[in-house]
Amino acid sequence: MAPVQQGELDPVIHAAARLKITATLATIPPGDKISFPRLQELLDMTPGNLSTHLRKLEDAEYVEVEKTHQGRTPVTYISLSKAGRRAFEDYTDALKQLLGGTA
Repeated sequence: MAPVQQGELDPVIHAAARLKITATLATIPPGDKISFPRLQELLDMTPGNLSTHLRKLEDAEYVEVEKTHQGRTPVTYISLSKAGRRAFEDYTDALKQLLGGTA
């Protein structure tokens, strides 16, 4: 994927659902993660819709998906990668510029 130029809105993040996902994950401290069901609950998204958008973000290396087990139960954890956090910061800066604020 080509890098986004300064002042441009990242099309991977710009889709409404992916923006909500990224903004939510950005509130979690670096190194922490959230379970898939909790993220789904916070965003009020269907499992399929959330999975589809997470895959796009994962393909762009903006999120990290960790699949593990608690006992015999599969659990999926999601976190914002370092690149994803940077991309979200760049996105918000570009949005501020677009809206006439200072970045």
